[in-house]
Amino acid sequence: MASKIRKSVLVSLSSHQDVYLSGQQLADEAGCSRTAIWKHIEELRNEGFTIESRRKKGYRLVGRSDQLTENDILLGLETKTFGRNVVYFDSVDSTQKIAHQLAQDQAPEGTLVIAEEQKTGRGRMARAWYSPSGTGIWMSVLLRPTLPPQKAPQFTLITAVAVVQAIQDVCDIQVEIKWPNDILVNNRKITGILTELQADSEQIHSLIIGIGMNVNQQTDDFPEELLDIATSLSIAKGEIISRAKVVQHVMFHLERYYKIYMEKGFAPIKLLWESYALSIGKHITARTMNGTLTGIALGITDEGVLLLEDENGTIHQIYSADIEWSSKNL
Repeated sequence: MASKIRKSVLVSLSSHQDVYLSGQQLADEAGCSRTAIWKHIEELRNEGFTIESRRKKGYRLVGRSDQLTENDILLGLETKTFGRNVVYFDSVDSTQKIAHQLAQDQAPEGTLVIAEEQKTGRGRMARAWYSPSGTGIWMSVLLRPTLPPQKAPQFTLITAVAVVQAIQDVCDIQVEIKWPNDILVNNRKITGILTELQADSEQIHSLIIGIGMNVNQQTDDFPEELLDIATSLSIAKGEIISRAKVVQHVMFHLERYYKIYMEKGFAPIKLLWESYALSIGKHITARTMNGTLTGIALGITDEGVLLLEDENGTIHQIYSADIEWSSKNL
């Protein structure tokens, strides 16, 4: 009930930012007492919202925090289900671990697990993912598609398209996709995507999509070993970016493309993915578990598998690899 009242107060204030709303008006809209309104105003201030109060006038929302609490995310969220159930933490080992547990506990589809900090964040192939407090977006989304498990890799590509479009919406900067799961700005990594599933041999029971995004880090915030390969939205744009706004746009586009995919299949999303792909048509080196291949990246299959044509004209299907550009691209 308390959360519902606080949400009502925040929605009312955000809808009337140019005027003061009386405590009684807020109380009537929230269905509570004026004393309760005062209490929730104080709690919103503690969350980082700047709320002015004037005697005989009431309250006015002046500014919002750059935290990623449930209220920050829900305020302005334009989805039906994705991100509507927010599970927030100041600090966790990994949002993926928590999302897996929530999936087993029957949490609803679209549940968003998000944290200010991850202590043991990880990317593809169990690699560590640097997730410092208060600067980036470290989140996992729970999906429940009624599909066979072999379709799961497509969701990494669907998510990549959603992330690219969200970044373009909020930051208006050039963003590209590096197969299979990296989002790059100026050839430096800004986002990683990790897709994991709980399934039997015939059907996916739950799909957990982890997204790690560098948002407001500055150059001094990155460890020395990452300076040449990583960047942030703030560095690329030259200003501080609203992390909550980025999350909202990711949820909007992910819900949209998830619906398209479930209704029409992967084909329309594949075309979008290839239009953003950095590697298509280029000479690449693919380092796989079974060896190294070099050749031209032709595109992806309907399953999201990378097609590479070597110098002999043989086309290889690459399911998992580290991709590098060769000197032939320079």
